[in-house]
Amino acid sequence: MHSVIGVLMMGLIARLALAYPSSAGKSEKKLHSRGSNTPDYHANIGVLRYVNPKVGTYGISPNDNGGMIPSVSVPFGMTRWTPQSRENFISQVPYHDADNFIHGFQATHQPAIWMGELGQVVLTPGWTPVVKPLFEQRGLAFRKEDEVSTPYVYEVLLDADTEGEHDWDLTEDAAGEGPVPGGAGSAPDDVRNGANGRVRKRDETSANHIRQIQVAMSATAHTGHLRFDFKNRRKCSTKELVQPYVSIQVTRQNWTGQVQIDPERREVSGSNPQRQDYRLGPDKPVSFNGYFVSRFSEPFISYATSLGTNISEGLQSASGELLSAHVRFHEDATRIEVRTAVSFVSIEQARKNLDIESPDGSTFEDTIENAKSSWLEKLGRVTIEGVNSTDKGHDPRTIWYTGLYHALQYPNDFSEPTDQSNIRTFYSGYTDSIHKSNDSYYQSWSIWDTYRAEHSLLTIFAPERVNGMMRTLLKIFDWTGRLPMWANMVETNIMIATNADAVLANAISRGFRSFDLQKTWRAVQKDAYEPPEKDTELLYYDREPNTPYEARAGLTSYMEHGWVDNDRWSESASRTLDYAFNDAACAIVARAAGETVEATALEKRAKNYAKIWDPETQFMRARNSNGTWANETWGWTEGDKWVYTFDVMHDIDGLAALFAGGRTGMKAKLDEHFDGGHNMHSNEPSHHVPYIYSMIGYPSVAADRIRSIAWGNYNATSAGLSGNEDLGQMSAWYVFSALGFYPVNPAGDEYVVGSPFFEKVTLRLPAGAATGGETGYTGDRERTLVIEAPGATTKPYVKGLSIDGKPIIQPVLRHGQIVTASLIRFEMSETPTGWGGDGEL
Repeated sequence: MHSVIGVLMMGLIARLALAYPSSAGKSEKKLHSRGSNTPDYHANIGVLRYVNPKVGTYGISPNDNGGMIPSVSVPFGMTRWTPQSRENFISQVPYHDADNFIHGFQATHQPAIWMGELGQVVLTPGWTPVVKPLFEQRGLAFRKEDEVSTPYVYEVLLDADTEGEHDWDLTEDAAGEGPVPGGAGSAPDDVRNGANGRVRKRDETSANHIRQIQVAMSATAHTGHLRFDFKNRRKCSTKELVQPYVSIQVTRQNWTGQVQIDPERREVSGSNPQRQDYRLGPDKPVSFNGYFVSRFSEPFISYATSLGTNISEGLQSASGELLSAHVRFHEDATRIEVRTAVSFVSIEQARKNLDIESPDGSTFEDTIENAKSSWLEKLGRVTIEGVNSTDKGHDPRTIWYTGLYHALQYPNDFSEPTDQSNIRTFYSGYTDSIHKSNDSYYQSWSIWDTYRAEHSLLTIFAPERVNGMMRTLLKIFDWTGRLPMWANMVETNIMIATNADAVLANAISRGFRSFDLQKTWRAVQKDAYEPPEKDTELLYYDREPNTPYEARAGLTSYMEHGWVDNDRWSESASRTLDYAFNDAACAIVARAAGETVEATALEKRAKNYAKIWDPETQFMRARNSNGTWANETWGWTEGDKWVYTFDVMHDIDGLAALFAGGRTGMKAKLDEHFDGGHNMHSNEPSHHVPYIYSMIGYPSVAADRIRSIAWGNYNATSAGLSGNEDLGQMSAWYVFSALGFYPVNPAGDEYVVGSPFFEKVTLRLPAGAATGGETGYTGDRERTLVIEAPGATTKPYVKGLSIDGKPIIQPVLRHGQIVTASLIRFEMSETPTGWGGDGEL
């Protein structure tokens, strides 16, 4: 998901990657060459050595930036902890690999670069006589070679003597909340040299790391654990000794927070009500707050609060904007540790999260090992052998494992632990109240992006989570009467269509049924047949503020004559195509719920894509209410006529029949699409397109296109994603493609064969992968699946495929075949073959 599409020049990105961005190679080298005085946190890391969290942290504009951060948490963790090199807002995340100063360490809940932050808190160490409370004052210089980023710990060496003010242009204040205040309005294509192109406005000077602060940071699902080691390379007299301190920024400008300092407990606690998407959607969570409790390892010598630059020494509580707390320690202190728990429920719940996940007596090393084991439990299930020999900046193992690491962060589990092991608690922004359940509760639903492949990936690699995610979707339906579109604590109405229909159909098609099927049908039925409020009054344009639940805007005209009118609704052509696909997904749900008549009707309506086919131009095209064609550049969502002409994922054969010459004509149009430079893999509507070649009889052409896309849009450096990650979707494409197949129709259960990148992949599938996420049933055990493709590193074309020895003659695999197989074997060729080229799919 981008707010505005920009044409990505991969040659420029490649040069930037070589000239500046950090690579996995540096991190891996650093892991094995640490000084004798520095703790080694990197024993027994297994495949985590191939994960580079800095992939996707660099780009020259928001749209060609992966929008990722070098965060630490656990899979699906509620809170991610990241170094802060800039203040985040909509179109900017807290870290960019081009930055040279770190301003703190942030507990972030910003799910994507084009979404807003909520309830954050930032901790910053300092070692100066005077506390520096503001972002631009507190930045500490660091060198890239002194930075190590892994899924389980982040480390950096900071220059405690950094002088001057830095990076004001990278603040939310400088950007005026960014290009879309409160989330509303249109966003600019480019953000150069800081926020909205502003130049730096402060002098910048830095010392030479004489006095250093070595920082290490790890985390659990709700708790961050920071270790600050204060190191002085210069001998000082007693008079020259300075007390180290830690500042906690609670709120920014325009947001009133609360903070309390408790010296006896060695705690600082507080709350932050900031929610940057406040102008989007119908929900008004007026009591929302992000709460925190920070507990320190050493006693406070003194403390203060501040509002902006106004510091109040000895004040234990305060409220207001630009609010911070500061605690000082004895000048002899060389190590300070702080554990900070975050909650959306209350300060008391934050303290409970701390006591449960990081109790007194637990060590920093304990936190690291817990995070490490959590990631190894997921990523360590996969062993890759037989890879292309390349430089570390393009190591396909790093791209693949980092991709899986990205994909397994979302959606975020926003439920919090209680004293009862089977009971969770959580705050719902929809009801603006606290709930308890024996189930997890998930947020961060970028469904327009993730329905394509991310949710299929979760059914294989995290099946134990899938049913709970579906129950969350239905819980939101209970509260609001609608399934979510793009939920960031509440509905934001960003993007188009009711693709939660496809997410639910995806789970059902793959055997996940531990949720209410009848309620699922009622939810998608409402999507299919009930227009949103004010459907004929509003345009429902991108980021239109204060709208009702958007659902299928324009459904009124879609039900009247089969398309969304371009002269009455925004993004009309894309909506028409997406609604046809949504209808196909709803039909799957209807059949599962026993509604066969409704399923048949929806399957018929899913053919509506043909209503906007222009036979003269051989393109899809927006239509007006009177049936006339609109301008061919109008009516698209983050795409154009080229990519959307192929946006019929549920009926490729029916689409092919529209082309003059059928499959041959469609193949010619695909060639023109790719060879003419129209394919933009940086945005999601393109992701299935190369696989269409396989579906119309040209698998060898698909292989060429897929490998070219993988090479041109992914690498192992911080510039390693050509577009926004979008909550795992960009990475899910690579993860599946490298295995040799991809879910072109994500509402169904099929995967289309492409070209495997590795010679052998061994997957130890979790229990429940073959039994709909449930255990206690026959066949629920862990399974080992081997995917073999001898010679795949140099042989891109498939000339044979078998599952457990049974030949597969068409380029399609079913989900059930994959999760119950022991061996999927590709026979590869150096030259194009005729395999999979005949017959109907």
